[in-house]
Amino acid sequence: MFKKNFIDLCNKANQSPTYVCQQLGLSNAAFSQWSDASVPRQTTLKKIADYFGVSVDYLLGNDNSVTTTEDYTTFPVIGEIAAGYDSIVVENWSGDTVTIPNAWLKGRDASEYFVLSVKGDSMYPLYLDGDKVLILKCSTLDYSGQIGAVIYDDEYSTLKKVEYKPGEDWLNLVPINPMYPPQKIENEALEHCRVIGIPKILIRSLEE
Repeated sequence: MFKKNFIDLCNKANQSPTYVCQQLGLSNAAFSQWSDASVPRQTTLKKIADYFGVSVDYLLGNDNSVTTTEDYTTFPVIGEIAAGYDSIVVENWSGDTVTIPNAWLKGRDASEYFVLSVKGDSMYPLYLDGDKVLILKCSTLDYSGQIGAVIYDDEYSTLKKVEYKPGEDWLNLVPINPMYPPQKIENEALEHCRVIGIPKILIRSLEE
């Protein structure tokens, strides 16, 4: 996990591993010697962590905390959110991260956001399977028809347009993809349904 995290951090900084090693005063052979079973000594790990503005635990794959530097914040992708239905909420950090310019956080603290990976195609073409979404934590929506991250039946998560009428005991979870039907949540089921956030930034990797 260490070598993968080191390479990922180099890529996000647009710097080669060899260049970073040179900046840290390490030998040219250092990078080639590292592996999951053979990591640098603690003093070197600390130098690397300080260089990228992360923790040693993060480098070793033991930490999925949000890390903020002067201009950027690195978020762990803490799990998946279904674009379809009946996907149980599970936080499962695989080591995947995304780095967001702090200006995109609109003056909010990084702790007010989290990142999930989209699973499925019911929100196609706006959201694709594998997209990463930066979500602002909140428990209410601004208007009917806004896209929200929703927990329903106390255990399933989904990303959907949420339609409702104030004062009425129902809401519709509406896919963008017309191949999928909306799902109505009403009456007692509403007590087991809640908004957990609003997607604010879409991060998509484009294949070459």
